[in-house]
Amino acid sequence: MNKKQLRTSLRLARRALSAQQRSHAADGLRRVALAQNLLLNCRRIGFYSPTHEEINLMPLLNHALWLGKACFLPIVPRRFQRRLGFSRLTLLPRWYLNRYGIHEHWTPRPVRAWQLDLLFVPLVGFDEACHRLGMGGGFYDASLAYLRRRKVWRKPLLVGVGYECQKADEIPSDPWDMHLDAVITERKIYWAKKKGQTCVTG
Repeated sequence: MNKKQLRTSLRLARRALSAQQRSHAADGLRRVALAQNLLLNCRRIGFYSPTHEEINLMPLLNHALWLGKACFLPIVPRRFQRRLGFSRLTLLPRWYLNRYGIHEHWTPRPVRAWQLDLLFVPLVGFDEACHRLGMGGGFYDASLAYLRRRKVWRKPLLVGVGYECQKADEIPSDPWDMHLDAVITERKIYWAKKKGQTCVTG
């Protein structure tokens, strides 16, 4: 199947999950991440506000805050722009809905992806090689394009997030698609390279 067909098929599979399955998956995702010490050596972590269809990252985000991590959420850029900014979560009530109806946290000084140690990335589908199928907006691809020019210093560690039912046999890949370091689901972590990669903090 091409990307459009895969998006339709995998979104239908994700949409078919019951509320109970979604709740259990969110807890499972948190347990897998903590069992693998995914947050251990990371100080600045990028999350995202999940839509109704996407797996709920909030239990893991709340645990990261409890650990004292600096947690960030993406800010969708203005129209005709593609690079995401990231806002650090604070106790101040600075929430609003962006043009896609997704909650964002306002900040006067957003940071860029390269300033994060770990970034959780939403996806529609993935395969065992950690190729990602996104929604097609290109925000993450554009924001992380600089990584294609980096051979040694690579930040952040990119971890796709999805349900196990979003795994496909093979995801078509274009030259501009970003390459994930890993994908985490409610059951396990798939590593694109050798298991045991850690965040590089600076």
